[in-house]
This record gives sequence, structure tokens and C-alpha cells, in this order.
Amino acid sequence: MEFKAILTEGQQEAVDEAIRTSKFVRNKVLRYWMDNKGIGKKELYRYNTQLRDEFGFVKDLNSHAGQASVENVERAIKRFFDNCKKKIPGKKGYPKFKKYCRSVEYKQSGWKLSPDKKSIRFTDKKSIGKVKLKGTWDLWWFDHKLIKRVRIVKKADGYYVQFCIKVCRNEETESTGSVVGLDVGLKEFYTDSNGFSEPNPRFYRKSEKHLKFCQRRLSRKKKGSSNRNKARNRLSRAHLRISRQRKEHAKRLARCVIRSNDLVAYEDLRVKNLVKNHCLAKSINDAGWYQFREWLERFGQVFGKVTIAVNPAYTSQNCSQCGKVVKKSLSTRTHTCQCGCTLDRDHNAAKNILNRALSTVGHTETLSNAWGDLSSTLLGHGLVEQDNSMNQESPGL
Repeated sequence: MEFKAILTEGQQEAVDEAIRTSKFVRNKVLRYWMDNKGIGKKELYRYNTQLRDEFGFVKDLNSHAGQASVENVERAIKRFFDNCKKKIPGKKGYPKFKKYCRSVEYKQSGWKLSPDKKSIRFTDKKSIGKVKLKGTWDLWWFDHKLIKRVRIVKKADGYYVQFCIKVCRNEETESTGSVVGLDVGLKEFYTDSNGFSEPNPRFYRKSEKHLKFCQRRLSRKKKGSSNRNKARNRLSRAHLRISRQRKEHAKRLARCVIRSNDLVAYEDLRVKNLVKNHCLAKSINDAGWYQFREWLERFGQVFGKVTIAVNPAYTSQNCSQCGKVVKKSLSTRTHTCQCGCTLDRDHNAAKNILNRALSTVGHTETLSNAWGDLSSTLLGHGLVEQDNSMNQESPGL
């Protein structure tokens, strides 16, 4: 849950100081871990306490906010060691120092909701004070104890206050009795197993001319000047608008697909590997496939529907009718098989994705799960490992 914050100039400076302090704590704790190999999280928290005794500006920050910075370091370290144990190819994600930080996070102390339901007061010594919230959500609809985290985020168009609320959101919907497979692509955003294609909005491509204009204006400004800061903010707001458009588009489509079907199957794509193709990297990032997948899984849990991620290998090459391999290049957009099956390339792939998902869990069990007899889980996720080489699959590009 996110609200726009209405801040004075003094409050903005106080928030910036809190963000810098949070970044300082994180980087110092990370350096302490690098210099003392083998230490655990208890030593990291103990070092955070030493920083509070040594630096007055760190002590002014709420103690739980400092602990949240330590938790960020702890998560980064854990993720690095997990990647090493899994022996994933490429870089393992060694923790790095933060040069730019845009948020400070409070736990269940250091803040207090005001009785007017539209403001929050931060009680630490950073002098942020009472912050007015601009939005339509009613925070008092939730129990105060359910708010686990409060984060102040600095974005290009202002400051925002985010609330992390621990709730179990479940909505009952009527069963539709239909299943669908989705094949994402660049020509069309996705094509389902019924033959319907959703056009690709290409938000970045459409705004590229305006972005280049803003970049040229920025490059002409003198470094360190106020005009350069204004030009940089204008460019940042343009990028922020594109990211919001992409997010809302993915959320709207995912909600519509989940509510219309009892089972949704999609490709378990590794976008990180696909963007290594420099000819298609910009278009792949512009499409936002992984964000669409995340919203599919989230709404699947909310509405009690089944979402299955399947191995995408050969879904574009195999015939959905007879199963034979019909090799084709990316330029070949029509699937033609000797058995008489002639379909659009993406439509054929979507059918293969659905058939593979149904064969993974079983058609009868899947439908009973979708109708609520069993708990809705991410079936198929991790059941089959995706091939390291994506040369086997051309995902509707």
C-alpha cells in the first residue's frame, strides 16, 4: 500500500538525511563483514550497536531502522551463498556497496499513525515529524498490529510512504471450467491456446523519442548546476512514467486472464539469459515478461486459481497436433506440419505449453484443484529444470 507524501522543504531534507544514514549503516556493516570473514548475523547486529555509540547521526535514526539496514546486508549475503551452493552459471551476486539509495525502512517502532487517518508521525530524532498522506486507501481498515513495515521512498516525482501489511488476501470467484496456455512474444505480448493475441504496447519504444530529447537536454547542462538537476529529474520522471505504464499493463492483463480461467500455463523463461542477445535485449526488457508472470502467480493465489510454469524447450518447434519436430527460424511465423496442422507460430506454441502443463499434473487433478477441492499452489514450478541453453526455444520473438 503506497501513499504520496506531502512534505515541506525541511521535511524533505530530514528524509534525505535519514536515507543517507540508512545507506551509511548498510555500507559500514557490509565492510565489516568483508573484513571479518566467517562472522554471523549476531556480530553484524552488535556492530550496528557500536555504530550508534560512535556516530551521533546514526543514533538519531530509529534503532529498528538501523536494524532494517543490517537485514538488507544479511539477505544479500544469504543470497550470495545460496547461489554458490546451487552453482548457478555466471556471477553469483557478491554483495556490493550502495552508492545511491532511495529509501529508509522502519519496523513497528519509530512511527505512529495520526487519528485523522491521513497522516503519520515519525518519532525518531531525524525531525521528519508529521507527514500528510495523499491517497484514497483507508489505513484504519486494517488492524494497527498488521502493519509490519513502513518505508519512505524517494522517487523522481516526489516522496512516497509505503506500508507493508501482513494480511491473507483471498477472494472467491466462480469456476469457469476453462484452461489456457500463454506464449509471450515480441510481435504480440502474448498469444493464448485459443488463438487470441494481445498486442504488445511497446511503452519504451513509443516514448524513446521523448527520452532522447531529455537526454540531450541533460548532456548540455553544466555539471553541478541547478539546471542540470532539473534536467536529470525530467529524464527520471519520463522513465518512471514508462515503468508505471508497464506495471499497470501487466497487472490488468494478469488479473483478467486469471479471473477468466481455472488454470493458466506459461513458460518458465529465464529473461536474464534471453537479454544477452543484444539485438533483442531492448525489446525483451520493454515487454516485461517476468513482471507479467509475477502478477499471474500473485492473482492466482488471491483468486484460488492454478498457475503452472512449464519448460519452454521446443514449444515453438514441436507440432501441437502430432508432436513431431518442425524446425523453423524466427522469421517463420507460420507452423506447417506434414500432418496437416497449419497454425500461427505463437498459437502452436501456446497449445504445446497447455498440453505440457496438463501432462505434468494430470487433467482431472488440475481441474479439481482449480475448482477449490485442493489448495492453489504454483504447480509445475521447479518440476522440470529449464535447459541452460535457450537456443532450443524461440519464445514467439
